Amino acid sequence: MESATRIPSISAGFFPTKKLEVHFPGILYRAQTWNLPAIVPAAARNMRLRMNVAFSESGNGDQEESLDLRNGKGRWIHFVGIGGCGLSALAKLAVKRGFEVSGSDIVWNSFMDELHQMGAHLCIGHSGLNIQRGNELRYPDSLVVSSAIPPDNVEVLQANAAKIPVFKRDYWLGMLTDDHNLIAVSGSHGKSTTAAMLAYVLKSMGDDVTAIVGAHVSQFPEENVIAGLGQNFVLEADEYDGCFLGLSPHIAVVTNLEWEHVDQFPDEESVKKIFRMFLNRIKEGGHLILCGDSPGACSLVDCGGGSIRSYKSRGAVQVPESNSYTITTYGSSITNEWQASFIRPNSMGGSDYTLIYKGLPVSEISLQIAGVHNVLNSMAVIVAVVALFGDQTGILDLIDHMKTHLRNFAGVSRRFEKVGSVCGCDIYDDYAHHPTEISAVLKAARDMFPFKTLIVVFQPHTYSRLVALLDDFASALRGADRVVVTAVYAAREKNVWDVNGRDLASRIGGTESEYIPFLDSVVDKLVLDISDEPLREILVLTMGAGDITTVGPKLLSRLINMTQESCGREM
Repeated sequence: MESATRIPSISAGFFPTKKLEVHFPGILYRAQTWNLPAIVPAAARNMRLRMNVAFSESGNGDQEESLDLRNGKGRWIHFVGIGGCGLSALAKLAVKRGFEVSGSDIVWNSFMDELHQMGAHLCIGHSGLNIQRGNELRYPDSLVVSSAIPPDNVEVLQANAAKIPVFKRDYWLGMLTDDHNLIAVSGSHGKSTTAAMLAYVLKSMGDDVTAIVGAHVSQFPEENVIAGLGQNFVLEADEYDGCFLGLSPHIAVVTNLEWEHVDQFPDEESVKKIFRMFLNRIKEGGHLILCGDSPGACSLVDCGGGSIRSYKSRGAVQVPESNSYTITTYGSSITNEWQASFIRPNSMGGSDYTLIYKGLPVSEISLQIAGVHNVLNSMAVIVAVVALFGDQTGILDLIDHMKTHLRNFAGVSRRFEKVGSVCGCDIYDDYAHHPTEISAVLKAARDMFPFKTLIVVFQPHTYSRLVALLDDFASALRGADRVVVTAVYAAREKNVWDVNGRDLASRIGGTESEYIPFLDSVVDKLVLDISDEPLREILVLTMGAGDITTVGPKLLSRLINMTQESCGREM
């Protein structure tokens, strides 16, 4: 039987659907509800009708034009679900731009620590009182809500009653980035790292960039935000809930495409359809950068970089003939315009590779972050910077300018992040929660620690994903020497499939595997096993998108204490 699992951030009581449902950006919580077809034609997508603005029933649509999101002096924004990585970043940016910021969530987390230090007024729990000040005489100028917030949220209802405009996150992002040169980084995997690396490189090169990333970045002053004053805006663009369909990027990056978010998308084809809708949002004369090694990404267009394409139709999505953009591909295959060749590990624990452009070697690139997947992420960054500045500066000079900054980028949190070491045991933590991500991280771990015994502790994230990809998970995890599978981190779901971590552990085969549902029990077991062979060279890798991240620090602390006690006895 699965253990009770802590509910992260806001839970909307979400139950998985059987079909893809796409919403208009910004539609939110009116008396009338919209039941849209599985795939909305792109022509309808382009309609910037007044109904797309997410004001309350009696709100004034003309307020859309009066919102200056660059200067918030004297105005108050309240964020519902502020603890999430997406909304916390928007809230931080609002603080930096002079807005008075408040917000609510059901649990406190690390994103809220930084907001509190920045002066935001934060509330735990949802209440109409959270959006009232001065004996109910003052209300926020706007409410921004997470995709996870249900229509009957008490703060949303209170805002509607008080005629306060209410925005969903996707529409707010669209308004926020509309007057910027938007570089939107999308894809099934690698979005956070690629967006963070791109923003870091641009900032280091002297560009006054603004950026929002869905993860902690130690090299960002505000962790997941850079609040610049220039025109360039780097954004991690998420397909979940159709969030990226409110954007109009000048440059769109697609790192890869696979079946992911199985609670929203019934199959890979439905993922492709929504990505094609996103590509239709690229501004005319813009640029599409995609990984040519990804069959899913290539299926969106006819790969063969460098030319300008004008699409009349693409599957179920009608694309205006005037909506043309340049397409550039990158990857390790020689069919790509930009190619990574001779990829090898380096002394920093990362990778070196030869960068090839149109068949000719142009530079040697060095990274401190591990894995071939990060080589590909760095290539997306290189191509994006060239797309931005290649007309102003020679490509070779531009790449030479980038090299040091690519080398200095230290990565983002929970991406093969070192927790610590004790004796011969290294402990790392990673966010991987999809079979492809697991395979990529395990390969990076093997390259970095070829002689260590690799123990993986995996916490499945959501029942729907586990059911849909069960065999793929089992296959990916066979790359470890030993696997411990924990209880499923349910997040927004209930277990209507009667599946649990034991089902995965029993399927792995060929690799020692066991099911230990409780995280504290996992720590106890690992401490016991590792202490039996204190000189054994071991790599413990915790993986998953839930609270599995607590295992590494607890394990490290217990092992250090045991080592110190052992030393004390010997003395």
